[in-house]
Amino acid sequence: MKILILNGPNLNLLGTREPDKYGTQTLEDIKTLVMNTANDLGVEVDFYQSNIEGELVNKIQEAKGIFDGIVINPAAYTHTSVAIRDAFSAVLIPAVEIHLSNIHQREEFRKNSLIAPVCVGQISGFGANSYKLGLIAIVDYLKR
Repeated sequence: MKILILNGPNLNLLGTREPDKYGTQTLEDIKTLVMNTANDLGVEVDFYQSNIEGELVNKIQEAKGIFDGIVINPAAYTHTSVAIRDAFSAVLIPAVEIHLSNIHQREEFRKNSLIAPVCVGQISGFGANSYKLGLIAIVDYLKR
């Protein structure tokens, strides 16, 4: 089983970016957590980050026929990207949306996700563990 882990804009700044909201772990720390979890689950993962919406859309499109599932932290694109939403609708690859912070406890505009309705579920508010939980969730979903 192959899972694609996608990371949206500004997640490359984790560790120094608003640590009160996002913690002190870097994206590389999170990648290590994900890789260890994938190893425990016996699945293969590919980890990708981009600040560019079109690159994320390309990755979703390219995933068809290669990856069984996707875990995505769309970051700010959660609330704005019809393009990412449409890419998921087009490829029909099961996906889980994740967030480090609880988006429902944040600013009003962050409470709405354009991506969640085309995903099998959403996990938010557990810091780096949101990635681990998202990976476990998509693997469990795919084993059904």
